[in-house]
Amino acid sequence: MSPAPTVKRAARPGAAKGSDSAPAPAPAPAKQDPPTQPERPESPAGDPQRTAELDELGRAFRRVFRSLGRLRGRDTHLGGSELSHAQFELLIELYERGELPAGELAVAARLTPATVTQMLEHLADCGHVERARSDIDRRVVVSRLTPQGKRKIEAKRVAWQELWESALAGMGPRELGAATRVMQRLGDVFEDAPAAESCPEPRPRA
Repeated sequence: MSPAPTVKRAARPGAAKGSDSAPAPAPAPAKQDPPTQPERPESPAGDPQRTAELDELGRAFRRVFRSLGRLRGRDTHLGGSELSHAQFELLIELYERGELPAGELAVAARLTPATVTQMLEHLADCGHVERARSDIDRRVVVSRLTPQGKRKIEAKRVAWQELWESALAGMGPRELGAATRVMQRLGDVFEDAPAAESCPEPRPRA
């Protein structure tokens, strides 16, 4: 009696060659990033909710504007050795940009050259600024910070940085980015705003 014929089994897909073990597990699906939250669509013009949001933003902006006005108003009550907000602005310009002539400082601070010259004289008397001939053009007089002036600005910046971070604690990058864009747009609006028209003079009666 002849032996039974040997039946060859077909290799299963995924099995190792020459092995009857179970097929290899299918590869895990590619990891997908979590879905991002869709941004809130912008409300159309005339929408009551958008109007209310714009009004709220306007009130907040006016409050900041008035606070800055009060900050500048305190300058009139400072003592002789104290520095005003505007004088600090000049020191910051010199700290960030280096020595500058009075004309450039006036443009940066949006003040008249005569006002800036008076302020620089006060800052020099306090020891925060020194005035000298420019190394590039000896005909130009520039102002630069003294070591004392640098220490004054650095101490002030540290104090304001702590206050700034405390006030904005808990706000994420999106909120801060949105706030920055809003302030930039508002700055452009007031930068390009036309000058206020003067009232027409009354016409003489015949």
